[in-house]
Amino acid sequence: MPNVDVVVIELSTPILIGVYQDNILIETLSSSEYSSEALPKLFKQILDKYKIETIVYTKGPGSFMAIKVAYIFLQSICIVNDCTLLATPAFTFNKNAPIKAFGKLYFMNDNGIITTKKFEEEPKSVFELPKKINLNNYDKEIAPLYVLPAV
Repeated sequence: MPNVDVVVIELSTPILIGVYQDNILIETLSSSEYSSEALPKLFKQILDKYKIETIVYTKGPGSFMAIKVAYIFLQSICIVNDCTLLATPAFTFNKNAPIKAFGKLYFMNDNGIITTKKFEEEPKSVFELPKKINLNNYDKEIAPLYVLPAV
C-alpha cells in the first residue's frame, strides 16, 4: 500500500479530505453528512487503499461538535494506525475568510487574534484543499481551538 498524508477539513459542509502522496494532492473525498457519520466511512475508503503517515486537521474555530468529533476520531485513527496527527487553524484553508460561529456572528482572524463580528448577510467562506502541502507548516499542538464568542 502506498504511504500518504491526509488533510481533513471537517468544520463545514461538505467535509473535505485530501490524500497526498509526496506532498501532492492525489485524491479528494467529500461528504455532506455530519462528521460523526462521514469520517468513519471516508477513512475506511482511505485505509483500504493507503497507509497513512500523517493526518492534518482543522482544529478550529468553527463548529464545536465537528471539532470534538474529528479530534477524538482522528486521534484514535492515529493511535491504532501508528501515524502522526497535526493541526492547523481553519483559516489556513479558506483564505482567512470569516467562519460561522452562530446566528449572525462569525469568527475573524485579525492578525493572528481570533475575534467575532456580526454580519447581516452571510459572508462568502469557501474551504479548499491545497494542491501541495508542506507538513512543516502545521502544528504539533493538536488540542482543539475552542473559541467562545461574546454574546
